[in-house]
Amino acid sequence: MDSLTRSVQEYQPHHHREPILNVPGVVLATLGLLVGIHVVREYLLSEAQDTDLLLSLAFIPARYDSGLLGGVTLPGGAGAQVWSFFTYALLHGSWMHLVVNSIWLLPFGSALARRFGVLRFAAFMVVTAVAGAVAHLVTHSGEQSIVLGASATVSGLMAGAMRFAFQRGGPLGFWRQTDDLAYRVPALPLSGVWRDPRVFAFIVVWFGLNIVFGLGSFSISGEQAIAWQAHIGGFLAGLLLFGWFDPKPAVPANPY
Repeated sequence: MDSLTRSVQEYQPHHHREPILNVPGVVLATLGLLVGIHVVREYLLSEAQDTDLLLSLAFIPARYDSGLLGGVTLPGGAGAQVWSFFTYALLHGSWMHLVVNSIWLLPFGSALARRFGVLRFAAFMVVTAVAGAVAHLVTHSGEQSIVLGASATVSGLMAGAMRFAFQRGGPLGFWRQTDDLAYRVPALPLSGVWRDPRVFAFIVVWFGLNIVFGLGSFSISGEQAIAWQAHIGGFLAGLLLFGWFDPKPAVPANPY
């Protein structure tokens, strides 16, 4: 190779190539935890043990009204009245239920994880899960049916991502920057959510689908009806509380 050719190659721009699997470690760890728990339930626990686990970790509205249980004490006792507000999100009714949630968790969870970092992301997931449980409790007070699945949290991740994904330079924007900067653009103010046609359309379609599926008693997993009120609770928490967790990254303004 002559010196001229070598010099030309040295000064040619190097194009940044994204790896095929560019998923933050905290998202992979979350998926691994969800899959691991389901594997244990499916293949390692007896039916009685699995039932005890479900009754200990799943969210059950009747748990908060002892008179409805006929004196029966559910596994987990008083502690479960606290932790089941978020541990229900670790359990799934079937492999299909888990796969569907995982498919949505990957893109939206990755977007939030890149922006928030590990601790903020984990806290955001817990808060949206709790919000989903609260919404379900308010609308299904006293019911003995169980609620499980990460759908409320995934809904919260979707809502949170909408606060910045469509912004100029964002991951879904028309003028996207480099991959790293795309997840650090200034977030859309809450008041601007209703004025951005793309974000507003996403919200309308999301609410419409959840209400249709909920009122129609459809089931993605094939085993239980969709707890659509919990989805809405998680979504609203993600949309409204996004600013609590957002580190508000600043992108330097172009002086020109």
